[in-house]
Amino acid sequence: MIGANDVVNPVARTDPSSPIYGMPILDADYSSNVIVVKRGQGAGFSGIENSLFFLDNTKMLYGDGKAVASDLVQSIKEL
Repeated sequence: MIGANDVVNPVARTDPSSPIYGMPILDADYSSNVIVVKRGQGAGFSGIENSLFFLDNTKMLYGDGKAVASDLVQSIKEL
């Protein structure tokens, strides 16, 4: 996921007390592996923590989304 925070937060589906409960999301937490690219550890627009980031199937990759994507593409090309 690049540039997404609240739109992949499972609490929108699972926690009725959450301010984003009921909001349509991408069910990224159902994926076998998730790589999240974020600039930092800040919260999204809603200001709440994203439980997706703490799941065992999620890896965090910090950096500028465009630069990280370019670096990944280049690394894959060099394989």
